[in-house]
Amino acid sequence: MRIFKTVGLLVLLALAIVFPMLFPNPTVTTIAIFTLLFAAMATGWNIISGYTGYVALGHAAFFGIGAYALALMCQAWNVPGGYLPFLLVPVAGIIVIPVSALFGWIALRVRRHTFIVITIAMFFIVQLLAYNLRSITQGSTGLGLPIPIDWGGDFYNTPFYYVTLALLLIAIAISWWIRNSKFGLGLLAIRDDEDRAMGLGVRTVSSKLAAFIISAVIVAMAGAIWAYFVESIYPATTFDPNFDVAMALMAFLGGLGTLSGPILGAFILEPAQQYFAIYYGQSGYYLIVYGALFLVVIILMPRGIIPTVRDRWHQIQATRNQRRGELGLAITALPDKNASADVEKKEGINL
Repeated sequence: MRIFKTVGLLVLLALAIVFPMLFPNPTVTTIAIFTLLFAAMATGWNIISGYTGYVALGHAAFFGIGAYALALMCQAWNVPGGYLPFLLVPVAGIIVIPVSALFGWIALRVRRHTFIVITIAMFFIVQLLAYNLRSITQGSTGLGLPIPIDWGGDFYNTPFYYVTLALLLIAIAISWWIRNSKFGLGLLAIRDDEDRAMGLGVRTVSSKLAAFIISAVIVAMAGAIWAYFVESIYPATTFDPNFDVAMALMAFLGGLGTLSGPILGAFILEPAQQYFAIYYGQSGYYLIVYGALFLVVIILMPRGIIPTVRDRWHQIQATRNQRRGELGLAITALPDKNASADVEKKEGINL
């Protein structure tokens, strides 16, 4: 079974690598870039919200901080367009560490619903700062990023695609390591029963804060790549609360707390959102789709697609095994004709 999983993952990775060659259309690769970006963001968001149960709705603040950090670095250091801005993407993630540590230290002092409210409040505080710190962010005027003029139209999306794919693979690797480590077991214990986990010796405060920072760094790096790709950023579009809704819905749709659930959710929702944006403009129709899908998931699949399918598969396998066991018992209980004939012969001889 593991061999099939490994082969399947290698095939998917190979398809992801050759995707721009198979589908060189700029529209298709643009949709792919946004899909990979949101898959990485949802994977990062899942590290705090899926593994600990603390649903955060303020990660769009880190997305925006990462975007503005890259733009400000490019302007301050006169970074030209090309491959150099990609080298600054990890720096944007590092810049977010102290900010996320401060926010996490404040927000994680409370639990559950209060935590959600605090993260929302923090997002709007950062958004207002982006509007009002005009000496840094230029306010509503926004900031521009360097344009790679040497890249032709057919090649322009290719570097962004592979950098975004690399970010997604890094996010998956981090999430997988956490899921299968002692640190991850502590996070899952916090999700199940935080008081009991504390009694068992889990350092709940530091574990939650570490998960919060890691998720913020991944989202910030995604924001930096997004800013370079769209070439200009504004507070209204960069600090967008819809990003928080999208990350949460993708994780819930695929399966909150699973490794592949957020990725599956992103691969379903983001192409649909991009389709509506291309053919219907900024009409907001995709928000209706988001709301409808959220209701469907909550009602029909409250645990998400992957956990629901996995549970159904286990039920089918258990039913099959039970039927096989019952059939085996029935066959064993059938009388052996040869044994009966031998008994009759013996009784005849005795007579």
